[in-house]
Amino acid sequence: MTNRKLETLLSGEVLEEDIELTLAELCRACQLPAEQIVDLVDEGVIDPVGRDPARWRFYGVSVRRVRCVQRLRQDLGINAAGAALALELLEELEQLRARLRRLDD
Repeated sequence: MTNRKLETLLSGEVLEEDIELTLAELCRACQLPAEQIVDLVDEGVIDPVGRDPARWRFYGVSVRRVRCVQRLRQDLGINAAGAALALELLEELEQLRARLRRLDD
């Protein structure tokens, strides 16, 4: 990833969904140590491309998901498993609302 793209990511601007980040870049973008990112992978919050953590690649959506989990953990004090479940339910709710909007049109 170029420095410009990483700067954009760190400044809070919208990140393209199809952009790929390394584990180190995701750690910097989310300001988390690699161990916590690995825990989120283990919980199913994010899915890396590849098997070897040294070669993992994450799509831009991973940043949004990790940041959401961070907020849930910080604001509600829930653990990673609970945050993963809450994230899944929030995304399902978002999909259902989008479906309703399409039906209303």
